[in-house]
Amino acid sequence: MHLTIIGISDESTPIFSSEVKERLVGDGVRFAGGERHRELVEAQLPANASWTNITVPLAPFLQEMREYDGAWGVFASGDPLFFGIGNTLRREFPDATVEVFPTFNSLQLLAHKLLLPYGTASVVTLTGRPWQALDKALVDNQKLIAVLTDKVKTPSTIAQRMLTFGYANYTMYLGERLGGSEERVRELSLEEALTADFIHPNCLYLQQNVTRPIRQGIPDGEFQTLEGRPKMMTKMAVRLASLAAMDIRNRSVLWDVGACTGSISIEAKLMNPLLDVHAFEVREESAAIVAANARRFGAPLTYHGGDFGGADISAIPKPDAVFLGGYGGKMEQLLDRVNTVLADGGIIGFNAVSDTSLGQFAAWAASNGYQQQPSSTIKVDEHNAINVVVVSKKLNGSYTEVDGS
Repeated sequence: MHLTIIGISDESTPIFSSEVKERLVGDGVRFAGGERHRELVEAQLPANASWTNITVPLAPFLQEMREYDGAWGVFASGDPLFFGIGNTLRREFPDATVEVFPTFNSLQLLAHKLLLPYGTASVVTLTGRPWQALDKALVDNQKLIAVLTDKVKTPSTIAQRMLTFGYANYTMYLGERLGGSEERVRELSLEEALTADFIHPNCLYLQQNVTRPIRQGIPDGEFQTLEGRPKMMTKMAVRLASLAAMDIRNRSVLWDVGACTGSISIEAKLMNPLLDVHAFEVREESAAIVAANARRFGAPLTYHGGDFGGADISAIPKPDAVFLGGYGGKMEQLLDRVNTVLADGGIIGFNAVSDTSLGQFAAWAASNGYQQQPSSTIKVDEHNAINVVVVSKKLNGSYTEVDGS
């Protein structure tokens, strides 16, 4: 199979080089691209050219390519290797010979319009992807962030997420239908972006106005706590020791069951910005408290209110790390439920405040085939000593050691 992957603008009829034109007239070449690509290039294709529209999901298109093991001319937007179809095709057809003829991608076009030094930007694609890459760029205090959008993660939903989690310290520069007659480039505050109208496709840059401190190891007194119960929160020394013991930097999805004020969830997100954090709490008043704390410290997370034992968890990404912060007298029932969704090789962290709760947790872990990792005991000021315990779930019939260093 020979693949010629050609990058073009989404908005203007391309002028092909002689080298590209040679690839377009070969016998038996089949062509593919988006519907808009076809409109732009159809007049330059051979008469009776065979064309396949590339749509999502890609499986039917990839199967058609497997069935025709010949020459393909594939049209893509901008640079096909810049978060584009070229990467997918190289992965799916590793034995194919590939030629790539790129043009400017949309973020380059926008940077040229704005005279931005885009080589210094942190590049994030939200096109069909989750939020974590943007979370990381924000938590890491990146001064210039380049963002590829889609029809779900639009400029307005991006602005809403940033404001929700305290990142009002950026200006948005938006480019729409770049390269064509409907091109529009605008500077917007995040508040303006919430209600602005947008033309698709678009992309944007976020430029930082004020640097906010990177927080890890947050003093307890800075958290908003439950009214009248300021001590009902995992203390900083215990938080940090627990998350280190859980090897949280190498985890993907954390469920914080019994999140209370959200201190574990927030500290975990700041330690590992790519972590997908889900905080569960039954107390109704905790929703506002967790939201306020997450905004104050810039920790994007997902909050789930209500009783974890009866919640619908089918649509929530499955965890490879769970912290059991509270259990309301139902430890075994909650752990049983966690066990049904926890990934093989996943871990559960627990802070035991008494020998009874420690024994109960250890007994459940042993009876369910979990292996206890090295534990520690911490005493903070006048508070009771806390046992920091982590257990790991079997991975393919064996155990994984947790590197808590």
